[in-house]
Amino acid sequence: MFKRISLAGVLALGTAICAFAEEPRHGGTLNFTAPYGSNFATLDIHSSPSIQEMFISQAIHRTLYSWDATANKPVLELATSVDISDDGLVYTYHLLPDAVFHNGDPLTADDVIFSYKRIADPANAFPGARRISTIKGGAEFIAGETDEIEGLKKIDDKTLEITFTTPAEPGFALMENNMAIYPAGVDVATQATDPVGLGPFVFKEHIPGSQVVVEKFEDYYDDDKPYLDRVNIILMAEGSARDVAFRNQEVDVSILGSTQYQSYQEDPALKDNLLEVAEVFTRNIGFSPEYEPFQDKRVRQAINHAINSPLIIERLLKDKAYPAVGWLPMSLSAFDADRKPYEYDPEKAKALLAEAGYEDGFEFEVTATPDESWGVPIVEAILPMLNEVGITVRPKPIESAALGETVSSGDFQAFIWSNQTGPDALSVLRCFYSKTAQSSCNYTAFSNPEFDALFEAAEAELDPEKQTDLLRQANNLLQDEAPVWFFNYNKAVMAYQPWVHGLVPNANELALQPYDEIWIDDSAPESRL
Repeated sequence: MFKRISLAGVLALGTAICAFAEEPRHGGTLNFTAPYGSNFATLDIHSSPSIQEMFISQAIHRTLYSWDATANKPVLELATSVDISDDGLVYTYHLLPDAVFHNGDPLTADDVIFSYKRIADPANAFPGARRISTIKGGAEFIAGETDEIEGLKKIDDKTLEITFTTPAEPGFALMENNMAIYPAGVDVATQATDPVGLGPFVFKEHIPGSQVVVEKFEDYYDDDKPYLDRVNIILMAEGSARDVAFRNQEVDVSILGSTQYQSYQEDPALKDNLLEVAEVFTRNIGFSPEYEPFQDKRVRQAINHAINSPLIIERLLKDKAYPAVGWLPMSLSAFDADRKPYEYDPEKAKALLAEAGYEDGFEFEVTATPDESWGVPIVEAILPMLNEVGITVRPKPIESAALGETVSSGDFQAFIWSNQTGPDALSVLRCFYSKTAQSSCNYTAFSNPEFDALFEAAEAELDPEKQTDLLRQANNLLQDEAPVWFFNYNKAVMAYQPWVHGLVPNANELALQPYDEIWIDDSAPESRL
């Protein structure tokens, strides 16, 4: 027996909500800022773990599932329906009949199989490989033990059967941007410079250090979209530069840092056009187990006790964040509401260091980007706090675009980063499973038999409540083991011009917006119409 979920069914509610909305206007150009670095490392989204490259992917590519930010769940994107077996392991997808790539090739089951095999190819070490491991035979393929992924089966050109190893919802993994579907016949080498996808916009040009330009794809499978003719995805890492450009109406959408957030709230001309959401991101400092002091749990706990996180959030981040309790954010059901964050207690930190044999302290360096919310400024803020307990810390500056590769290769003593920690707790906690490679997302090379047992039990559990309880236990264990300094959960804020419509409160990453849904009205500057 199978149950069927249709694309029409999951979209019905959204259609009803929008029925009385203002009629979208077609045409125009959107100037959208990419705020997380001074360049794009690659245009091949399969190879990137970074949000920065996902701004481009949002326009050019499509994945089997997409994220419905209003319903807060994954929904079918490239299939009209899916049949699901009673045991929740076999999914039969009926692919969109009229979807074509930018090169004119029709979407087929071969394209999905080709893309997933490329992502999982051990020679590539792509970040999305861990998501393929949930497909039957995926782990063996990733390990180089077989040439095929057993769970991927083409029924015909428009029908694809995927067999999973566990009955977990596959949409959480297969909706990620770096799981994009490429045409099977594409020269993959060109995807890094001249990408071809299924998305609503076609790649036009990349001006390194400046912007990526995309233009409307006339054969997009949603006939009425996109509304815009063009999107300029503009590199703008400096908050002050984004502020000036936004106030001068040179950009239409801008992510705000803490200083701008406070300023915009107090400005009558700007305060009514702010979109805020509690994102599923945890800011942290990850510790390398290769660096001897960090091999002792007491040292890692001591650092958590030595840093006054609430003070940093108040003074530096202007309260544009929530103190982190552990790894999973508060919005997830597996978060334990009874848990408290590490208490700021320098004396306890000193005692733990002494127990671990570091009563005279030690020193380490933190690889950090210039980001004001989770970069060098934060490392500088914790210097005196750690110095008080005898620890000397030094920032090791790095370009934002290089952080992902540096961390995934293990080339650090410690690093500071903002990592996605939702919406799927099972997928998130897989990043601390000992069998997950550091190159995928186990950046601290965490290995703990008790955690592994809890994770494996949760992965096999069919009862949602029991699974959530197991994941809650695993998350609590992580808090105690402290493979990272738990800093904060991000409060994301986006400023938008009054002529911009169609933005959504995407808790996964507010800066990732559905370009095909966005439109501008005729009050926009002439240069944008």
